[in-house]
Amino acid sequence: MSATPALMANAIRALSMDAVHRAKSGHQGMPLGMADVATVLFTKFLKYDAAKPKWADRDRFVLSAGHGSMLLYSLLHLTGYPGMTIEQIKDFRQWGSLTPGHPEYGHTPGVETTTGPLGQGLATAVGMAMAERSMNARYGNDLVDHRTWVIAGDGCLMEGVSHEAIHLAGRLKLNKLIVLFDDNNTTIDGKATIAETGDQQARFKAAGWAVKAVDGHDMGKIAAAMRWATRQDKPVMLACKTLISKGAGPKEGDAHSHGYALFDEEIAAARKAMGWPSEPFVIPADVAAAWAKAGKRGARNRRRWEQRLKGSARRDDFNRAVAGDLPKEAFAALDAHIAKACADKPAAATRQHSGSALEQLTPAVAEMIGGSADLTGSNNTYVKGMVAFDAPDYAGRYVHYGIREFGMAAALNGMALHGGVIPYSGTFLVFSDYSRPAIRLGALMGARAIHVMTHDSIGVGEDGPTHQPVEHVASLRAIPHLLVFRPADAVETAECWKAALTAREPSVMALSRQKTAAVRTTSGDLALKGAYELAPAEGPAQVTLFACGTETAVAMAARDKLQAAGIGTRVVSTPCWELFERQNRKYQADTIGKAPVRLAIDAGVRQGWDRFIGEDGLFVGMNGFGGSAPAERLYKEFGITAEAVVDAVAAKLGLGDNAAAG
Repeated sequence: MSATPALMANAIRALSMDAVHRAKSGHQGMPLGMADVATVLFTKFLKYDAAKPKWADRDRFVLSAGHGSMLLYSLLHLTGYPGMTIEQIKDFRQWGSLTPGHPEYGHTPGVETTTGPLGQGLATAVGMAMAERSMNARYGNDLVDHRTWVIAGDGCLMEGVSHEAIHLAGRLKLNKLIVLFDDNNTTIDGKATIAETGDQQARFKAAGWAVKAVDGHDMGKIAAAMRWATRQDKPVMLACKTLISKGAGPKEGDAHSHGYALFDEEIAAARKAMGWPSEPFVIPADVAAAWAKAGKRGARNRRRWEQRLKGSARRDDFNRAVAGDLPKEAFAALDAHIAKACADKPAAATRQHSGSALEQLTPAVAEMIGGSADLTGSNNTYVKGMVAFDAPDYAGRYVHYGIREFGMAAALNGMALHGGVIPYSGTFLVFSDYSRPAIRLGALMGARAIHVMTHDSIGVGEDGPTHQPVEHVASLRAIPHLLVFRPADAVETAECWKAALTAREPSVMALSRQKTAAVRTTSGDLALKGAYELAPAEGPAQVTLFACGTETAVAMAARDKLQAAGIGTRVVSTPCWELFERQNRKYQADTIGKAPVRLAIDAGVRQGWDRFIGEDGLFVGMNGFGGSAPAERLYKEFGITAEAVVDAVAAKLGLGDNAAAG
């Protein structure tokens, strides 16, 4: 048997059929259909060295149609990625294997991003292409010059996030981004046309992409199309016309073969039709050798690149940025800012405090790239002197994402996964509903993206309940491995930025629209512990008040009233619950304390606060949606005031109405 390109593609098909059959679940339809396209890509165009999956200047390959994971796993095995043995292919979808049902970043060598939720891979890839251009602007072609390739299907392009991503990439003219559209007119329910009337090629063209249609089973034409794609001055979509389950006999082209595991006789028929005589999970030696050679094709390129890096004056800075390490003096200006805030006690909205912190950070951390979903002035994410990230040089550090919250959050994930940049973005907290799927996926991957979300409560005021997030902070805290910061004042906001940049995981900054008083007058990075005693009780502690964000000032005002009435009251600030849970048990217990009365104050819902106050604890906050009025009136109408706190404590202690205030 001669190792022709056709047989190399059939190796992908055979492994995909065998693995899905053995697992009794999975999706062999797309891997069989796109095997020819993938073979051309991995043998002729993709810049990679299988032995060095983390080579910084490698091309990125994103399987946006993540259900077709056996396509990627077959390629990783055949080209020789570390650990991707035939046993891993046999253990497809099994506990502990490197071959889970959908590709998972950080779990499998060669997987650039977690995919599965359709459309997100494409949107994430846009962020990778943006990061490549940004790093190229900083370090030049010798160190950064690579492409991002994406395989996306009908389902990816139906998802709304694809529209956001495609238009953003087109506007930015990201010509290092190439999408290989698996144009098989297939979805789970049948032909894609049962739910789709759009012309995908026309749609991409309208968004500013270069587009070409190609027979997805003619390797010569595929190669010519890819060659053409690499010469364009804009992002490229190649519409690869394919048959789902290509080579699977009667199931070839069958819309229902998307997630269909072939039976023994069907696999036998497919093997015969492909001229593939080998036993399951066996690759003929010459075919295996041809694929192994393809996996080493980029080794010389990689070694030359390593020599260029070695001789570069920017080597140390490049390596630091790619490793995700911060500059040595990253926080010098911020610490001086914190000291000044302790002395000056500025009263302002925490979104303004965030903007002030960014003024100290962005000059010190050159890899920080900011942006906003058309709310720059409201989010305070722009720092004076920043230039827009845009063609032709991409040297700017501020991205105008447009009104595309989901696409923006997914792009942040891609930038963070690419490495070398630290992205942050801005929108209103209530619109985290739009970006939540990408925030969740970022948390699953541990992608260091910082989502600035202002207008964090009923303090939004006159815009009313549509724009007042009451459940959003609680819902974001429910996402594992996501740091949710809600700082109280200038000092805490700066400390939360320090924590977010230090952490190598995603963060949300929930910040206020309305002005709030300063509550911290000492430094010490206390917010990095997640929760801490802000004010002790004078005398035995009868009450502990817990709060975060702007309600911390309410807690401090209530404490003054309670202490004046002789009721010893502590205040505990809780800017980041997730960091608090990482402290030792003694610290947690000491911080929560043993005061008989515990009360939480929040301009949101109670959910989650029982961790601090217990099931029988008191809560002053929201139990429904807000209203339209100035912020001060809303806080009064919904009873989130120092007086309401005092009344609740008094009732709990049996002192009668307003007894504590008297």
